[in-house]
Amino acid sequence: MPTPDLLTAELTLTGRITTASNATFLGSIGDAAVIYKPVAGERPLWDFPDGVLAHREMAAYLVSEILGWNVVPRTWLRDGPLGEGMVQLWQETDLAQNAVDLVATGEVPKTGWKQVLEGQDENGSMVALIHEDSPALRRMAVFDVLVNNADRKGDHILAMEDGHRHGVDHGLTFHSDHKLRTVLWGWLGDPLTSEELDGVDRLSEALHGELGHELADLLSADEIAALAARCTRMRSSGRFPAPSGETPAVPWPLF
Repeated sequence: MPTPDLLTAELTLTGRITTASNATFLGSIGDAAVIYKPVAGERPLWDFPDGVLAHREMAAYLVSEILGWNVVPRTWLRDGPLGEGMVQLWQETDLAQNAVDLVATGEVPKTGWKQVLEGQDENGSMVALIHEDSPALRRMAVFDVLVNNADRKGDHILAMEDGHRHGVDHGLTFHSDHKLRTVLWGWLGDPLTSEELDGVDRLSEALHGELGHELADLLSADEIAALAARCTRMRSSGRFPAPSGETPAVPWPLF
């Protein structure tokens, strides 16, 4: 959990991310660079009319911690210059790496990558959406299924220098209805590894303990029940699921 200083020391705003759908600020707490998303800056969404997006971000972090995969950077709730909000430690990414990419259809690498779909770019050229085939990204894909992530865009995946991958922007998660929209469909139908299944088991068990109590302050009872049901289904099938329902399988835009 955050140290007392991160919880109580002054949060100073240093900039604003203007491309974000909701009010998102760069800031600092002492020497720590952070992202700050005040609840007051959230815009109402027709498909997520209930709850607080900052609470969903916090719930995603708690689930990430139980899974033990460090998908979500350290996240907490606290007061700030614009009121209560979600605060997350800033991550310095490796700009030379792309975990998700668009390439010409004939240039898809033969190894190390998974192709998700094909389409035309703005110039009418055929391109393919691809993502790397790595354990870190597989774990993120499992995480997204469990939290029912409705907005896993390519730019929501942070490529770290050491090969780790962080996922960010989890305000559109935990809906009680199926909402999974992601660019990480490359393992569709593949069996889960023992490590991935162990993570699902840890989460399922934790929902009956302290995690369940913590989530009750952040999500509705129906959303927590739906999370438990997703754990059960994924453990029972033992495989990455396929797209289902009327929900688009990928977010738009893709990045």
